[in-house]
Amino acid sequence: MSHDLVIRGGWVLDGTGAPGFEADIAVDGGTITAVGKVAARGREEMDAKGLLVTPGFVDIHTHYDGQAVWDSHLAPSALHGVTTALMGNCGVGFAPCRAEDRGTLIELMEGVEDIPGPVLHEGLNWSWESFPEYLDTLERKARDIDIGALLPHAAARVNVMGKRALRLENATAEDIARMRAITAEAVAAGAFGASTSRTISHKTLAGDHTPTLKAQEEELLGLAAGMAEGGGGLLELISDWNTPDPATEFAIVRRVAAATGQPVVFSLTARHDRTEAWKELLALAEDAIAGGLDIRPVFPPRPIGILLGLVGSQNPFSGCPSYREIAHLPPADRAAAMREPARRAAILSEDRIKGSNFPVITRLHWARMFPFGDPPDYTPPREKSMEALAAAAGCSPEEFTYDLLAAGDGTNFIFAPLTNFADYTLDASAECLRHRCTIVGLSDGGAHVGFISDGSFPTFLLMHWSKQGFPMEELVRRQTSDTARAMGLTDRGVLAPGMLADINLIAEGELGLPQPRMIHDLPAGGRRLLQGANGYRATIKRGVVTYRDGEATGALPGRLLRRGRD
Repeated sequence: MSHDLVIRGGWVLDGTGAPGFEADIAVDGGTITAVGKVAARGREEMDAKGLLVTPGFVDIHTHYDGQAVWDSHLAPSALHGVTTALMGNCGVGFAPCRAEDRGTLIELMEGVEDIPGPVLHEGLNWSWESFPEYLDTLERKARDIDIGALLPHAAARVNVMGKRALRLENATAEDIARMRAITAEAVAAGAFGASTSRTISHKTLAGDHTPTLKAQEEELLGLAAGMAEGGGGLLELISDWNTPDPATEFAIVRRVAAATGQPVVFSLTARHDRTEAWKELLALAEDAIAGGLDIRPVFPPRPIGILLGLVGSQNPFSGCPSYREIAHLPPADRAAAMREPARRAAILSEDRIKGSNFPVITRLHWARMFPFGDPPDYTPPREKSMEALAAAAGCSPEEFTYDLLAAGDGTNFIFAPLTNFADYTLDASAECLRHRCTIVGLSDGGAHVGFISDGSFPTFLLMHWSKQGFPMEELVRRQTSDTARAMGLTDRGVLAPGMLADINLIAEGELGLPQPRMIHDLPAGGRRLLQGANGYRATIKRGVVTYRDGEATGALPGRLLRRGRD
């Protein structure tokens, strides 16, 4: 007898959280057929001695809604051991969509997820109008990972209400009935549920709020009821939790979950301005779970932070008139122009905030901005802040930051954590990691291409938190079987006979993250930050090797997943 593939002698962390063990793994027809001592040879043999062997990672919070239409390689996630991803989060996406609403949905995605409009205008072929037709479009392209999709509430709301949705008007009973029907249709066609946003941070570049910001409880109930009617799904939600307080807003979510029986996941971050709210929400979620409801928080394993620099889409001086005059220059030429004494004096004298189109510019503080470095430092001490370094150098934070950005060829980055770093530690993430009700996520793979690069969350989870005493087998479980079950998938996330052969071979001691680099591979010549990883010897999708040592093999065994059918 022989097998398609045999992985020999690796240290198996099977995804259940059980202690690791040495074993061989046999694969046939894209499925694991044996775990243990495999006597028969494989048509392909892989030596995993000294390597961790894990299930492929499952990321439940990504934004490949556009990239999945034009790209078969869903990097950065695929570079970090992810073999299954869920997109359509935060209520934004591209279906359903009438021809006259295409620009609206593009502008919203551009503002909320920092995917440039020209990229989307050229990359999207718009071979759909309904959500089922969008899924059919996705199904026609082979990929290196599996993807599933949520129905975005903003798209459904605009489809039903038109301009009234953009004016944040309340939905009528008829509007809600139509959105409910659209949701049921989407879930019946294979959507994994629906997503919505209730945060003022989600705006178009023009400053308009996301259409779902003020959706009433009856509208959310209609979405969830539509999911139940379509066969069941997941309601994903992001909120500011301040209407008027976390408990009141959470009570809405709890009533929706109780009335429809649908599971809910919500983004949980430790804000820097309301430092205790995340603890209250975590307690509310645990109380709901104890009451029989499936409401789970999704948290990041490190600070969610932005990268500011000349090679990215934003820096602290982007709004200054004298900077905008040279913004079109290549980074090296721009840096040289910035070093000219007259221009330096002009830019530093101008209002950085007034001319900025960057929604979070007012949340940036010199005490929470740091040189990024290579390799990147995601846990910098307070004394490495721009404020502290400037004080030591005897200049203002503005001057110190300016000179850092203008140095050399203009490729320096500044790291500005926006959440989960209020006390200059990762204690909030550590506390969330200790609670089994939480889900690790929020990588935003495919989004924020110019100033956030968090698709490396899966790698950071392993390399950082294992050094902090968290068992590696538990860290693997958190982004394999746990996330797969949260999506409703039972065929992956565990290395056992009968399970899908999605597998990572990892050299634990080599795990590392290089500095993100800017590449130009998007439609319309668009650019994006891309961060790879060290330590992944191989990633296997459905029994086929898709990556070796971080390089794509060209194999594309991934496909669209339809909930209830996969």
